[in-house]
Amino acid sequence: MAVGKEIRGKIKSFENTKKITKAMEMVSASKMRKAQDRMRAARPYADKIRNITANLSQANPEYRSPFMRKTEGAPKAVGFIVVTTDKGLCGGLNTNVLRAVTNKMREVQDAGGKVQAVAIGNKGFNFLNRIGAQVVSHVTQLGDAPQLEKMIGPVKVMLDAFTEGKLDAVYLCYTRFINTMRQESQVEPLLPLGAERLQQSTAEKSQYGWDYIYEPDAASVIDDLMTRYIEALVFQGVAENMASEQSARMVAMKAATDNAGTLIAELKLVYNKTRQAAITKELSEIVSGAAAISG
Repeated sequence: MAVGKEIRGKIKSFENTKKITKAMEMVSASKMRKAQDRMRAARPYADKIRNITANLSQANPEYRSPFMRKTEGAPKAVGFIVVTTDKGLCGGLNTNVLRAVTNKMREVQDAGGKVQAVAIGNKGFNFLNRIGAQVVSHVTQLGDAPQLEKMIGPVKVMLDAFTEGKLDAVYLCYTRFINTMRQESQVEPLLPLGAERLQQSTAEKSQYGWDYIYEPDAASVIDDLMTRYIEALVFQGVAENMASEQSARMVAMKAATDNAGTLIAELKLVYNKTRQAAITKELSEIVSGAAAISG
């Protein structure tokens, strides 16, 4: 029964696939919890350095950091820090954020501006190269626990270009973690630092004094703090993206496991019907042959 043998082979193949996707689902669920813990652990640091930076930038009004420099009119040169995953099998996570990046780049280019990018993650790096974007720096293979030291170099390339006046604006592009079932693509303005990012509540303002002694000088202290703050924002984006990656992969692998189970059930039904039809045909031939002999 060649047809039955072929169906059995397909069932075996889908069962093996189901085992793999189930294992990947369980691994992603474990990694997702760890990624969420890292993401939540990074938030207090980012919030604290934002408060300190906001307070210091207002405490010394005679100095204005180059990170807060704004240009008149539409930006002529824009940088993009694109955060994606190193691996696939996570649904439309990378596709959605890269589509948003492409739309924003096209918008800048249609207005006569130039774009350049820093890629964090292998998927984004390969995509930007395919579309011919100017990739000035990149970092890949960050692993499951990203280290800020690996990202400082590529990010500094973009920060230096902004402070030197080669860029008018910088955007941070990543996937924000909402919950296990929902992640949102973000293309957020990173530089220049606007008032909305450095805004403080009344309670936050009351936590800090206004008398500061700067060593060696106000410019060095404020610029270094703002650099640390921007790096913290990028690190937070990477942490959010990794939590989103594991959540999306867990959901995708669960859907693949469920689909494999459905296909196995359907193939088993077809196999049983085919087998039953073959048995019925053989019985009919036996009965017909017996009737012919007895007749």
